[in-house]
Amino acid sequence: MRLHLVDGTFELFRAHYSKRPARVSPTGMDVKATVGVVTSLIGLLDDPDERVSHLAVAFDNPIESFRNDLFAGYKTGEGMDPAIVAQFDLVEEAVAALGVTVWSMRRHEADDALATAAHRWRDEVAEVRLLTPDKDLGQCVTGNRVVQVDRVRRRVIDEDGVVARHGCPPASVPDWLALVGDAADGIPGVPGFGAKTAGRLLSRYGTVEAIPKSAAAWRVPVRGAARLAARLNAMPEDVALYKRLATLATDVPLAETLDDLRWRGASRARFRRLADSLGGIPAQPRRAAAT
Repeated sequence: MRLHLVDGTFELFRAHYSKRPARVSPTGMDVKATVGVVTSLIGLLDDPDERVSHLAVAFDNPIESFRNDLFAGYKTGEGMDPAIVAQFDLVEEAVAALGVTVWSMRRHEADDALATAAHRWRDEVAEVRLLTPDKDLGQCVTGNRVVQVDRVRRRVIDEDGVVARHGCPPASVPDWLALVGDAADGIPGVPGFGAKTAGRLLSRYGTVEAIPKSAAAWRVPVRGAARLAARLNAMPEDVALYKRLATLATDVPLAETLDDLRWRGASRARFRRLADSLGGIPAQPRRAAAT
């Protein structure tokens, strides 16, 4: 039994900015992103290698979350293409029409829902597959039981893959992001800290709090250690905040049980209505209910 957890917001943006041709509904609405997400999920459901049994898709709706209350510079929906914003509700309705569980996040983020589900059910399934390339989900990876799946690059990232990617284990990913920063989320990081330097330090010390204050005590080779230590020591509250922003919640109040996430097929009638409203969909799930 596998649990597939999909970052719907990532899929929505990926579809919108893809090279797929423009799609307009019978009412004149731009639905390219929604059709792209639905088509992508149908491909996942019909993929014999993925063997989907339990599935949920999480969306940010809106983009803002509780993290915006913590830090004014955190990501917002400002400047977002209105065509994407207009499809936030529509894509959730479309995914639900496939018979797939949808988590619409408001105070939390989609990543928090995925992290919560992975934490809650990882011991009840053979494998949890987090379908997103986002760096912050690396903190959820556990051995080869909870893995990330980058469908764009067609690769699976297990715990060894996280170490190869960041230079530190999954538990240190929030600390790594606090040092390096995350432009996509608006986390500035500590000036001067690159990915390799942060990875070396965290591989040795585990957390930012455990990194010695004096560069002379650092037991890993780091160029410009004294300068970097001074910068790190000058902004402890900022670094603590950045780490808090990068740490995913594992206590989102998801109402479903694991059995609720079992994919039992799409209703043909509901799928036809969805296809009609979007002006057609290239395919439909091979596994579908008769009514």
